[in-house]
Amino acid sequence: MRQSLSRPLPLALSLLTLSALLTGCGGAKEDTPTTPPAPPPVQPGPLGLSFTSPVAANNVHDVGSAVSLQVSVTINGNAAPNGTPVTLTSSTATASLAPTVPTTLGGAATSVLNSTAAGPVVVNATVTSTTHSANESLKLYIRPVHQPLELLVPAYFSAAKDSPWTSLVSGAKSYPDVKITAIMNPNGGVLTSTTTANTDLATAMASFKGTNHKVVGYVSTLYGNGARSEADVKATIDKYLELYPTLDGFFIDEMASGSNRLAHYQAINSYIKSKNSALVVIGNPGIYPDQTYADVADTLTTFEGTAAAFQVLDPQQSSNTWVYSQANTAQAMLVHSASTCTAMQDSLKYANKARTNTGLVFTTDEATARAVTRLPSYWIQMLGTVDAINKGTTLPSC
Repeated sequence: MRQSLSRPLPLALSLLTLSALLTGCGGAKEDTPTTPPAPPPVQPGPLGLSFTSPVAANNVHDVGSAVSLQVSVTINGNAAPNGTPVTLTSSTATASLAPTVPTTLGGAATSVLNSTAAGPVVVNATVTSTTHSANESLKLYIRPVHQPLELLVPAYFSAAKDSPWTSLVSGAKSYPDVKITAIMNPNGGVLTSTTTANTDLATAMASFKGTNHKVVGYVSTLYGNGARSEADVKATIDKYLELYPTLDGFFIDEMASGSNRLAHYQAINSYIKSKNSALVVIGNPGIYPDQTYADVADTLTTFEGTAAAFQVLDPQQSSNTWVYSQANTAQAMLVHSASTCTAMQDSLKYANKARTNTGLVFTTDEATARAVTRLPSYWIQMLGTVDAINKGTTLPSC
């Protein structure tokens, strides 16, 4: 009997043990989730704040591109503790930040800026402790989306048989993806007394023109100083269109750069567009003009000079940041004294930089771009270089 009475005891103990285990594991009841603790207030002490990305030399970006921002934060000269909040704001509603209040990790807070419109943007950063605060700002320039490089060729030479126009045409056919605008110059930019078309030039034009290739007529304006009147310039434009009806536009050379001559070039541009709104107008002041000139041409040649001088060209150093509100194809360069293939490639790579923002390019190994007599010795390599830059492939060997 005693033996039979003691048998249920192990079963009861087992049930008690199971119950305890279930209770320890929470059983069927779930724990209430807890809210993460708020970051502690920033400890007191002198604050340091600086943008470490993007660097100053990389402050021009395309509309719609994600710009990575990084802000370094120090307290008492040491990296701020992880979780230190930094408040970011932008100067324009077209530029968004995500996140707007990043927190530090390893002393740095990161965010991403995206702008939907071209123009300058200032990003402000603020960090505050119980005793101090610090502010820092970063100015960026947002430009229209980058377009592929194009060639602008001063084809001032003869179009007779076996002339440089032959190489111009064959090169264009070899690199059909490279857009080329050739500048024809049948009579020094003055056609008021010309009565017949240059048949060699008309034939060369017909062979050259195509989907990606255009021909514009050279027009001399003598800087709008009155020596060549507005009426004379308009007469030359009319004669071009009469003799060469397939012309794609005009290269307005010797353009002034000061606002006092603006009305003269506005009138010329309006006259050309009244003939055909599709006609291209390329102005050549040869330097950065007053920013009001952005409206008197589709493209402005903002540099004409040596390869060495072009390598130090910087719109930001000359207070010409207005060019970043324009497409890169609204700026052109004509570089001379680029004596080697390597110098040519360096110039084209520099033009393609966002900070330079230049889309129409040409270099020559001659000592001037104003009286080009031939194509440069590296003509085919130049075509290949533009093609490679546009496609992101290896540059041709020099």
